[in-house]
Amino acid sequence: MSTVTTLGVTGLTSADSVARVTEQIEAVERVEHVSIVLESDGESEVSVFSDQPVDEDALRGAVDTAGYAVASVEVQTDALAAQQAEQAPAKQRAHDDAARGADD
Repeated sequence: MSTVTTLGVTGLTSADSVARVTEQIEAVERVEHVSIVLESDGESEVSVFSDQPVDEDALRGAVDTAGYAVASVEVQTDALAAQQAEQAPAKQRAHDDAARGADD
């Protein structure tokens, strides 16, 4: 089961701050990958990818150790299935359009 935990982190303003947060979070048990979308004027989006849910307190502690604060947390379990379900209508439309084109 894939899990994506999205943290809203305040105070990130540079590549150095992103690197510090990434290093601390990657040290947390079960974390496989970290992706950060830097928003210097608000909450940066920190996506934490793992096979199993990661301890929220451990993630908050890692961000705190890096010198920043977690403003929000959202956990999506079985993220791959959710992504596939989200993409299914568009794939079906593309399939239907292709089938109609073949009939013309």
